[in-house]
Amino acid sequence: MKKGGKLIVFSAPSGSGKTTIVQYLLQQEDLNLDFSVSATSRDPRGDEVHGEDYYFISLKDFKQHIKNGDFLEWEEVYRDNFYGTLKSEVERIWAQGKNVIFDIDVVGGLRIKKKYPEQTLAVFVKPPSIDELKIRLKKRKTESDERINMRIAKASVELATAPQFDYIIENNNLKKALQESHDLVADFLQKKTPSEASE
Repeated sequence: MKKGGKLIVFSAPSGSGKTTIVQYLLQQEDLNLDFSVSATSRDPRGDEVHGEDYYFISLKDFKQHIKNGDFLEWEEVYRDNFYGTLKSEVERIWAQGKNVIFDIDVVGGLRIKKKYPEQTLAVFVKPPSIDELKIRLKKRKTESDERINMRIAKASVELATAPQFDYIIENNNLKKALQESHDLVADFLQKKTPSEASE
């Protein structure tokens, strides 16, 4: 993959509010961001739109893309339930002269950071508590209790990875979290990476 703009990764357990933060940052014109749409092998939920929320790809095609090396990162989140970032998606955004922002799970976020350490800002959004997370997930009314419990179990594991990120933003107060995220991203985008500095 050719070198382009910067990569901004927001990762968090489900229900932490990372999607709200990412949507807000996308509206800030000074940041010049575009959203990296992930690919998934799962079926659309509710009113999700192909190419907007996700690229919905069949399991067979997803596995073929893996074989072809088309993904920047991918993982099997639940059995036969794959998620990944297509390299072509990042290149599409860089070709427009924009920086890429990801709303992505913890494992994927850390993989991108590892592959592009200089170009990536990795931010972990931390919920106030696991109990608060449970309340938020229940409020969504999109998933069964069993599914919510799976997400909560996963969240405990994900919270343990927070120190591996560049920054941790605690989302107790959304207004404050939005401001903090904006400042972090703006600051990172102004900094030259070591390789840019030497050009």
